Amino acid sequence: QVQLVESGGGLVQTGGSLRLSCAASGRTASIAAMSWYRQASGKERELVARFTIDGRIDYLEDVRDRFAISRNPARNRWYLQMNSLKAEDTAVYYCNAMSSWYNLWGQGTQVTVSA
Repeated sequence: QVQLVESGGGLVQTGGSLRLSCAASGRTASIAAMSWYRQASGKERELVARFTIDGRIDYLEDVRDRFAISRNPARNRWYLQMNSLKAEDTAVYYCNAMSSWYNLWGQGTQVTVSA
């Protein structure tokens, strides 16, 4: 099994930057996709960025030019660099690991962008 722990959230002003980290432990070689999702208050959880092992990277359109997902070669850590943050980026951010037999979530980290 795989366990996920996020870190790096916090309070930042509009236009600022934050870097989120996800640390995976356990059978990390089985991970086929590494992702970041977010859920704002009163809204559904949405995909922000995703890496797949075949090399594809997907972004939510609204963050494509501001956020960047990266990972280490061992696929046991991945990151979300968030630049030019806006108030509407305020949400709980979750890392996600998916394989053919599991879909796992971290505990979430709060990102709050103030005006």
